[in-house]
Amino acid sequence: MSTGWQTTPPLDNAQAGGWALLHCAQGFLADGNGVLFPREWLKRQDLPLQGEQGLGYFNDEAVWLLQLQQPVELPGCHWQGLRQFMLQADQATFRMLAFAEQVATWAVQHRFCGRCGAPTRQVPGERCMRCPDCGLDSYARISPSMIVLVSRGDEILLARSPRFVPGVYSTLAGFVEPGESAEECVVREVREEVGIEVRNLQYLGSQGWPFPHSLMLGFHAEYAGGEIVPQADEIEDAQWFHIEQLPPLPMSRSIARYLIDLYVARRLGQPEPQLAH
Repeated sequence: MSTGWQTTPPLDNAQAGGWALLHCAQGFLADGNGVLFPREWLKRQDLPLQGEQGLGYFNDEAVWLLQLQQPVELPGCHWQGLRQFMLQADQATFRMLAFAEQVATWAVQHRFCGRCGAPTRQVPGERCMRCPDCGLDSYARISPSMIVLVSRGDEILLARSPRFVPGVYSTLAGFVEPGESAEECVVREVREEVGIEVRNLQYLGSQGWPFPHSLMLGFHAEYAGGEIVPQADEIEDAQWFHIEQLPPLPMSRSIARYLIDLYVARRLGQPEPQLAH
């Protein structure tokens, strides 16, 4: 018997039983027992169901995603966003919800063909929406992006966006452009966001980031020159911080926090942290 979360190709919706997650724009439905509900019980409720996706297995039990057009109220239940679960849920549950969130985003955004506008149909056994009129296939995709910690000896460069929680500083990040390598993206984004140059890039790991469908490629880079000039409308503030005088940082499960903690640990000769997957 396996434990935790196991992603699989789409389960057959005709299969009976199993558990289900209930999702809408407000997040996932939860009660005192968690986020998994008996699937057949949910389907007997009067729900504005938009679609159903077979996700995988949680502790060897089959799990589906029921997507709603709008939220509903069920006794003893409440809606909660994915970022709250990232702070509160165990790692296996968060991995399941992160995958479900990305599948939900894909399913909602590809209900109609992007080429001719016709309603699409899901291909059995595949994470693919197919247009019956023109044949266009739309698979679940991810958006590659880089995230980088820039260092200068005992100092690290951290910045904050106007969208961040007040007071929190983080590493720099940005999406990879067409035709661009991840390393080229690091150099370009750092130059655009804070006006400095970097060198000696080192790839450190990756993390799926379901906000809404990114793959974060994590790097460390050394400062090579220039003065900090924050990018207007993107960077509210950027500063060099000494590793022993850091500001409030991102949540512990994020790859941003891993990059910071890893550099600090290496600099101080402490045990290295592990990146959450």
